[in-house]
Amino acid sequence: MTRVRRGYIARRRRRRLRSFGSGSRGAHSRLTQTIAQQRLRAWVSSHRDRGRQKREFRRLWITRINAVIREHGLNCNYSILINTLYKRQLLLNRKILAQLAIFNRNCLSILSNEIIKKEDWNESPQKISIRLGSP
Repeated sequence: MTRVRRGYIARRRRRRLRSFGSGSRGAHSRLTQTIAQQRLRAWVSSHRDRGRQKREFRRLWITRINAVIREHGLNCNYSILINTLYKRQLLLNRKILAQLAIFNRNCLSILSNEIIKKEDWNESPQKISIRLGSP
């Protein structure tokens, strides 16, 4: 069988592989086989952590909303607020509520006070309108 010299093709493949390991240290940036293994590990980690990132951000938003609600001394917690939002058909997701909690705490407290009133608690679920901010 004749010998095949894969000079250009092999160099091109290894160069492309080495460009992936350029930010690593030691053998992870020099040895082709180690770089290939690290690339596979990076792909697996990125695929796994894309789903994990969504869960972690949701937990962070819930924690921020709950902290601001409890800080203002309101008579409710996170679960009551979210339940009432759904009953009142206010379409505010957790990300928006968390941004309100960080940047405009008074707005979130006004919103939660308007939503959770004792006299409105037993009413039928209706759409309510709340004016936020200064008139």
